[in-house]
Amino acid sequence: MNADVAAENASALSLWNDPTAPVDARVDALIAAMTLEEKTAQLVGVWVGAAADGGEVAPHQHDMEEAVDLDALLPTGLGQLTRPFGTVPVDPALGALSLARTQARIAASNRFGIPALAHDECLAGFAAWGATAYPVPLSWGAAFDPDLVRRMAAAIGRDMRAVGVHQGLAPVLDVVRDARWGRVEETIGEDPYLVGTIGTAYVQGLESAGIVATLKHFAGYSASRAGRNLAPASMGPRERADVLLPPFEMAVREGGARSVMNAYTDTDGVPSAADESLLTGLLRDTWGFEGTVVADYFAVAFLKTLHGVAADWADAAGTALHAGIDVELPNVKTYGAPLTEAVADGRVPEELVDRALRRVLAQKVELGLLDPDWDPVPAALDGTDPDDPEALRGRVDLDSPDNRALARTLAEEAVVLLGNDGTLPLARPRRIALIGPNADEPTAVLGCYSFPQHIGVRHPGTPLGIGLPSLRETLTAEFPDADITYVRGTGVDDGDLSGLDEAVRAAREADVTLVALGDRAGLFGRGTSGEGCDAETLDLPGAQQHLLDALLDAGTPVVTVLLAGRPYALGRAVTESAAIVQSFFPGEEGTHAIAGALSGRVNPSGRLPVGVPRAPGSQPGTYLGAPLAHANDASSVDPTPAFPFGHGLSYTRFDWSDLTADAHEAPTDGEFMLAFTVRNTGDRGGTEVVQLYLHDPVASVVQPVRRLVGYTRVTLDAGEARRLTVTIPADLAAFTGRDGRRVVEPGVLELRLSASSADPRLTTDVVLTGVARHVDHTRRLHATFVQKPATA
Repeated sequence: MNADVAAENASALSLWNDPTAPVDARVDALIAAMTLEEKTAQLVGVWVGAAADGGEVAPHQHDMEEAVDLDALLPTGLGQLTRPFGTVPVDPALGALSLARTQARIAASNRFGIPALAHDECLAGFAAWGATAYPVPLSWGAAFDPDLVRRMAAAIGRDMRAVGVHQGLAPVLDVVRDARWGRVEETIGEDPYLVGTIGTAYVQGLESAGIVATLKHFAGYSASRAGRNLAPASMGPRERADVLLPPFEMAVREGGARSVMNAYTDTDGVPSAADESLLTGLLRDTWGFEGTVVADYFAVAFLKTLHGVAADWADAAGTALHAGIDVELPNVKTYGAPLTEAVADGRVPEELVDRALRRVLAQKVELGLLDPDWDPVPAALDGTDPDDPEALRGRVDLDSPDNRALARTLAEEAVVLLGNDGTLPLARPRRIALIGPNADEPTAVLGCYSFPQHIGVRHPGTPLGIGLPSLRETLTAEFPDADITYVRGTGVDDGDLSGLDEAVRAAREADVTLVALGDRAGLFGRGTSGEGCDAETLDLPGAQQHLLDALLDAGTPVVTVLLAGRPYALGRAVTESAAIVQSFFPGEEGTHAIAGALSGRVNPSGRLPVGVPRAPGSQPGTYLGAPLAHANDASSVDPTPAFPFGHGLSYTRFDWSDLTADAHEAPTDGEFMLAFTVRNTGDRGGTEVVQLYLHDPVASVVQPVRRLVGYTRVTLDAGEARRLTVTIPADLAAFTGRDGRRVVEPGVLELRLSASSADPRLTTDVVLTGVARHVDHTRRLHATFVQKPATA
């Protein structure tokens, strides 16, 4: 097309449809042309489910909302479509066709031709029928491998984009404060630096595929009292600033996230959905976030029904808009007629509507949804015949071999070997007793936001859509010459011990006992782990500890295998098990990873993203505690974990040596450089996870005894050594001071190069000199590791 023809075509377009015009100009022109009803229509979603026959989506009726009349809504437009794939089981190709037809209808129904933005869950993979179920985020944390998580997220994003989805509701950046909380499985761990680096990598991967990543839950959801879901958050401003906010700050600054979702909780009486200082003052004015803030489902209405800070729906809408929530999800409730009426009668300024609308429309422009060549048919349906839906069935593969390979690699890296007396790896055992409620349960590897556990359980008889080999099946393949006797023993949480005698008998007749324990993921009481499935204590659910103790008494070496969503106290097993293998819901390839770790095919390299408690009632507590949070003579309760944050064993040995420092003093705006050698002194290759902790012995406010400020994976062949250098900016010593500002103070610091939070291998003291220096969100966030072959 020559320049004259292009210019003529562009002049025929409305400005908002002109892809050559600046985004701001397109958005301003569109807002100027819209009625109030058309504006508010862009600020709401409708919960739908793709049709199994490829027809248009059907509104989903949730028990918290009234029925939705699409015919009445669509003439003014629609902001979002809620979970078209994550509501009912549907073949991916037919789901994509259903979404495309619905988008065509939405665009044709409003006078500006604006389609909706479609969002779905992707916490541990695209939450669609037939899509790859990856390990849960707690396993991402256990892998300590941001690059691999970035690759996984990119694959998830490509699958979502291919079928017409624009936004993913992940990652969860809540930092674990109490392991009794049911949503621990959805988190990355108990350390803000680990959560921030892994979560930011996920954001980068998802965004690289063109999917809008959504950071949640902003902020403080995981700090709820007693680990109860949706409870008030007990935290001071310093804990919030130094523990709970840094992962969000990093993901906004380095990840490029384009959306944020508010937390349900209130902090000191202010709900997050009503907190202007959080959603606007900090997020936008300080950090510079320019994307959209979307409401966690029903959170705007909760300002009236749960929090009691709004008198009616219009008041809730105005409060949330003023705070900075741009889009009400999952359905139209308060941002519809109540908001429109409140603006019309002057209770809510129209400028607030326009402010939110500008952000929403800018995102739609950036996604190409207002371009003249926008096509509702997604890439996955290119070259297909939409008039023959049945011919499409099975044409879209959301669980490709490449996906499964990624899922297996991540599951393998996330297996944590907690203890081992030399029994593992198993050397061709002749008789294996395989016992426990998770030994022959295919779904034991899945978290609560996996499609089978989240949606599939409500559709009995529907195939799982993905291959889920049980541990029994993969062990049979891993040890083809072994005689494996399986006994369930007890259920996950039913307390049934009728199979106890049979389990003990099988153990006594075996060379080794493998006992597979842990959780069943579910929602709101349907599981022992997951949203709304909080625990009163960290005892193993049901009668599992009773079963475990009976097997320990049987006299045969016991290898305890955990497939769980949170850490549990293991009682006698901590010292009496021959070995303990921890896996946090490792996804569809997870049992292959566990079997490989048991046989030695996989050399474990996972590290604990959360500590394993010694006693079931010692919560809440994390390794980040100040001195008074640790064991002392003033309390009879010892919170020391059985296995600390960062712990994990290998089948080889690593020697750390020859620590040097370029200097032991630096100004408060300077840096230190350390160098040291890590050598594999064992007889097989393996991976060590080097962790850098900072100890600040004297500060103007109480500090954690130690906190993670850097880490790297070091993979070495037998006998191989690497010389590592690490550059440590003084900014990493910053904390929130007495005046509420972040400060780097002069004084002595101890730097600990460690194999876990409780296992320092090399330490050195350094001194920061000069004056105290205040820093902000532009401070340096990372230590930089460089690896080179070690010289002889």
